[in-house]
Amino acid sequence: MRTDGKLDYLELPGGDLPAAKAFYAAAFGWTFQDYGPEYAAFDEGIDGGFDAQADAITQPLPVLFATDLEAMLARVEAAGGVVIKPIFAFPGGRRFHFRDPAGNELAAWSET
Repeated sequence: MRTDGKLDYLELPGGDLPAAKAFYAAAFGWTFQDYGPEYAAFDEGIDGGFDAQADAITQPLPVLFATDLEAMLARVEAAGGVVIKPIFAFPGGRRFHFRDPAGNELAAWSET
């Protein structure tokens, strides 16, 4: 069950996606669900995925769940977070990216 404000997904840079998939499969027995040639999802203790798009992330991206995305964005800003990508749609829902006071990039997502 998804819980508001809790870690829900971990997105990792994909780089050479076939090589990354081969490594994690060989080393840890991971399996993947491909979503096109540049994204492979996994469910290995936490849901996540490797993103190999040219404009993809360059560091791991923790993603929090939000039952109400607009309310979560307001809470992030009120607490001192800085929104760096406003709410946008993606296959499966909507999300936004923000930086915490330590400079870490995170995202929050909602199914609606």
